[in-house]
Amino acid sequence: MVTRAYTVAFQGVEAREVEVQCAMTPGLPGFSIVGLPDKAVSEARERVRAALTAMSIALPSKRITINLSPADLPKEGSHFDLPIALSLLASLGILPPDAVEGTVALGELSLDGNLIPVLGALPAAMAAAEQDRGLLCPAGSGSEAAWVDATRVTAAKTLGDVVRHYTGQVPLEPAKAGQIASDTGLPDLADVKGQERAKRALEVAAAGRHHLLMVGTPGSGKSMLAARLPGILPPLSAMEALETSMIHSLAGLLDAGGISMDRPFREPHHTASMAAIIGGGRGAKPGEVSLAHNGVLFMDEFPEFPRTVLETLRQPIETGEVMIARANNHVKYPCRFMLVAAANPCRCGYLSEPARACGRAPICGDDYMGRISGPLMDRFDLRVDVPPVSFSDLDLPSNGESSALVAARVSDARQLQLTRFADTSYRCNADLSGATLDDLAAPDADGRALLTRVADRFGLSARGYHRVLRVARTIADLDGSTDVRKPHVAEAVSYRIGALAPV
Repeated sequence: MVTRAYTVAFQGVEAREVEVQCAMTPGLPGFSIVGLPDKAVSEARERVRAALTAMSIALPSKRITINLSPADLPKEGSHFDLPIALSLLASLGILPPDAVEGTVALGELSLDGNLIPVLGALPAAMAAAEQDRGLLCPAGSGSEAAWVDATRVTAAKTLGDVVRHYTGQVPLEPAKAGQIASDTGLPDLADVKGQERAKRALEVAAAGRHHLLMVGTPGSGKSMLAARLPGILPPLSAMEALETSMIHSLAGLLDAGGISMDRPFREPHHTASMAAIIGGGRGAKPGEVSLAHNGVLFMDEFPEFPRTVLETLRQPIETGEVMIARANNHVKYPCRFMLVAAANPCRCGYLSEPARACGRAPICGDDYMGRISGPLMDRFDLRVDVPPVSFSDLDLPSNGESSALVAARVSDARQLQLTRFADTSYRCNADLSGATLDDLAAPDADGRALLTRVADRFGLSARGYHRVLRVARTIADLDGSTDVRKPHVAEAVSYRIGALAPV
């Protein structure tokens, strides 16, 4: 007789169904696991054997074979311990096979039978709901998985609790979803003195999810401005929070099962490897671009990143997803993020100040910014210079707008976009393309004439032309205007044409 339990194998954010089959046959006693298990899965037999022994359950003197089907799908991770144990207990007649087959299980077993939390409980719960099964997981993962209310989530502390639940001795209550986490200590935009143009560009970028490049001397406030971006972004919608949390679940970043409604803000160091930024490594884990999904990826000292890392950003920026291809694995992750980059104008940083610039100016600036390729530079919707603030301005009291006021305008603009794109796959103006862009972001006659002159004068690429239209549409939304007019186009063009950034 073959008994079955069910679990999942993760391929990116997709949780694929895995059938755990257990067969006990006469022959030389042994315990083997087949079906492309990795080292952690193969070691499950020792953890399961010890956990059953701790419950005074002895394995029979038979040949025990565990098959993980489909057998050609690689199985990785320690979360296969619990389903293997369930299939064994069903074969021994301790658990009812029907109850076991109606559950998707995942969890790691300690040697004394305790259940240890594992990664991926949230996408596993989504998969269980699609299969019309319940989910059984460790207690430490229950509050995370319970956010999927389309399936019953049962969380147990020990394997003994699981046995008592399935045999009806002590039924377990459904797990409850964790708390919604929110960061209330975000820095305020009002703390930034001066830099009015940069703050306006930050607002436009947040309103339409446009990519932004800030160039300025050291200490001019680029990082300070970027740190205040989360305070003006609207909260995640329910769908976006679930998408983002599924990725964070696989990366082990969910705090005590709580799902955050704040948009992620990731800021990797410029020494980060390609696998850290794009994803990869053992198990093809998500990288920073995917961890920033529906949020912000801030890359300070942008030209200092390795050239190969920068070039790999080009495709994810356009498609909103990244494919991690390995010899034996191909994994796709979503990565619809807003790229905010900061850079000095040259290596010494003082290209615009003749008294402090190095002796190689202006060649040093061309060489330094030349590390950013033309195709990558072309993907920035907004480029803004961030000049140094004078000491006299620093002594003045703060008179800028607070993050709350700017956030209200950004939220209104985003709401307009949600209404506009209600029947489409778009979410914000940065997604506009093709005929939809021409229909929804077409400027009036004066705006069209201005944009045509600019395109001819500065040689805008087709991508650059369309990105100006997207930014102009966002500026019109911030202005509460249904039509895209000449002033909106003029402001969008001003962010595209800069002395330190080619068109």
